Amino acid sequence: MNKKKTKIKLELNRRDFLIVGGAAAGSVVASQLLTTGPLSPFANFKQELVEGVEETSPQKTGHHWGMVINLDKCIGCEYCLRACSATNDVWVDIPTEDNDPEKKRTEKPWNIVVKEQTTAGTPFFFSRPCLHCGDAPCVEVCPVKATYHREDGLVIMNYDRCIGCRYCEIACPYDARKFNWQEHTDVNPYIPTWGIAEVPRRPRGVVEKCTFCVHRIDSGLKAGYIPGENLEATPACVNICPVGARIFGDLNDPNSNVSHAIASETTIRLREELGTQTSVYYIIPKEGL
Repeated sequence: MNKKKTKIKLELNRRDFLIVGGAAAGSVVASQLLTTGPLSPFANFKQELVEGVEETSPQKTGHHWGMVINLDKCIGCEYCLRACSATNDVWVDIPTEDNDPEKKRTEKPWNIVVKEQTTAGTPFFFSRPCLHCGDAPCVEVCPVKATYHREDGLVIMNYDRCIGCRYCEIACPYDARKFNWQEHTDVNPYIPTWGIAEVPRRPRGVVEKCTFCVHRIDSGLKAGYIPGENLEATPACVNICPVGARIFGDLNDPNSNVSHAIASETTIRLREELGTQTSVYYIIPKEGL
């Protein structure tokens, strides 16, 4: 029997999220004109830069990695943010005792955690990694194909190819990308308490984002592990969650934990009206009695 999908209102209090989300539709069109039309500043050398880069789309067969985030379970501990920042060596400015703890971080994390409430006023915590869209605006607007689809549904960055134009950052309807304004050479404040860096730190001048810990997925599969079941092949944010609010696995496998969660729970995908076909599903929070 088909479940009725219930929508909730997410009024995120992060200013950037609201601004980028609200302007997404227009920015995608504008970015496409700038990157592919006669006004493109890359018109003369775009073809040369992208030569040899194969663009792929998520396939109906094989793996398609995805995640379920249970908003009814999330307690707002930020363990996912911290483990992600350590494992992927993501620089995040941590508020000190002299700063307002609610003050927006200068350097954004790949995963955000914000306090929210439903339309009925029930409080909950909302968290968001990259949603790895099946029809990703960031992929469409990149003039040099530095961001691209893999056949397993992941949206991946080639940092060596990125020219820092930030079109992908503006086009993303979910504010899931961050630009490296500075070159950080000192120690990541989340290391080693929350993990050890497993990938190289990105240089100044590129856009970066959550990868679902693709390095773990790829190495785990080669070793015979199952992403979402074996810790070695599963994203750090999923492994660290103390309440099991994140579930990861193969969306194409009906027997995976992530598929079972989607089949048995009422879920939504953010801004489905945009047709982005995200690979992240949310279990909505229950209303208070």
